[in-house]
Amino acid sequence: MRLGDMQQTPRNLINGRWEIGTTTGVSTNPSDTREVVAEYARADRNQTEQAIRAAADALPYWSQSTPQRRADVLDQVGNELLARKDELGTLLAREEGKTLPEAVAEVARAGQIFKFFAGEALRIQGELMASVRQGVQVDVTREPVGVVGIVAPWNFPMAIPAWKIAPALAYGNTVVFKPAELVSACGWALAEIIHRCGLPAGVFNMVMGSGREVGQTLVEHPLVNAVSFTGSVATGERILRSATLRRAKVQLEMGGKNPLVVLADADFEQAIDCALQGSYYSTGQRCTASSRLIVEAPVHEAFVARLRQRLSTLKVGHALERGTEMGPVVDSHQLAHNQSYLDIARNEGAEHVWGGELLERPTPGHYMSPALFLAQPEHRIAREEVFGPVACVLKADDYDHALALANDTPFGLCAGICTTSLKRAMHFKRHAAVGMTMVNLPTAGVDFHVPFGGRKESSYGPREQGRYAAEFYTTVKTGYMLA
Repeated sequence: MRLGDMQQTPRNLINGRWEIGTTTGVSTNPSDTREVVAEYARADRNQTEQAIRAAADALPYWSQSTPQRRADVLDQVGNELLARKDELGTLLAREEGKTLPEAVAEVARAGQIFKFFAGEALRIQGELMASVRQGVQVDVTREPVGVVGIVAPWNFPMAIPAWKIAPALAYGNTVVFKPAELVSACGWALAEIIHRCGLPAGVFNMVMGSGREVGQTLVEHPLVNAVSFTGSVATGERILRSATLRRAKVQLEMGGKNPLVVLADADFEQAIDCALQGSYYSTGQRCTASSRLIVEAPVHEAFVARLRQRLSTLKVGHALERGTEMGPVVDSHQLAHNQSYLDIARNEGAEHVWGGELLERPTPGHYMSPALFLAQPEHRIAREEVFGPVACVLKADDYDHALALANDTPFGLCAGICTTSLKRAMHFKRHAAVGMTMVNLPTAGVDFHVPFGGRKESSYGPREQGRYAAEFYTTVKTGYMLA
């Protein structure tokens, strides 16, 4: 089914059937708020429970299906995503607001993820080990964890669901997927493709609706064995408290306040490019965005001046317009949130260098210019995640001071450094208190076949992506047998 054939109201997928909801929600285009992208069916607690029961009923069959069966399904999903990346990328750009090239690339990434896990379904490994006892054989195997509840964010509405759904299905689990309401059309488009790729009824389900009703039901239901969530720290902490009370497995990705360290010996223009891309592309709406730019004193003044100049020429506009480098903020609530942090920064004494103004464009949308401040480590703008096109610069006396500032945060997702010193680069990679490091690269930009995740308040539970995804989506069984 093509998007031109999309139902007037995208529906929930429950036990192999498309079901209407109890209420209807609306997603709009942040580049042109006059345009309704979709009117979608919102599920309630009862429909969410039906989806969970369907997933539980389908688990015995799917968990015992052959690896080839699972691989074929995932490969087919990946192929269709890649074949339709331009069409689906246009939908993504319309609904979420990232630029069209970024949106098309995200859909392609989702396709690559499904194809990667098609291969992983054929590579599920175990171990055969000698026992310490004579005549006893020991084997260690991986089995599906069970019914997996997936709660995905709005900022990567294709890629993040893909890197949760694909491994869940590859390892024999069944799924109940809740997309973010802001991107329900993207969630439906992905679910529709998965549904047509030969899965038995109940193996994959999708329910759209509020976190308070749909999300909470997923988290609290006794038949849901594992919950994977990406979103805010506050919501993640509530999920952790609720799910662990009943001993469910939990995986959380909750954001970051990522540093990019720029040393005096860095390639100057390369460092500026890393800062610009990492801080402002995707409108800064990435958990890996480098919102803290820590610059060594000898190049601090020149760095700020050059970045300001680059920001002044950054083209902000409609996500589908050719040449747009930064699209709109996702919705009015996020825009107001961003603006409130500009006021906080000014009130606390941070120096406003550039931007932050609301912008008018030919179409009504949630536009703001990229903002830059000079801050002190104690300023809230240097400590709290804004999740928008807002960054601050901190001055470092030397490398040791820069490293201390980089680690002075409750978050620990990603950290980058720009330097030509191999010694400093290697030291930084070892001593940055994060889950991922970048050297002479933007902090935002990761591969799909390696682990993704952080430390401290950024993450909880096993890593996502790559073969490390097996740590969350499977459980280990040790078997003993008298030979």
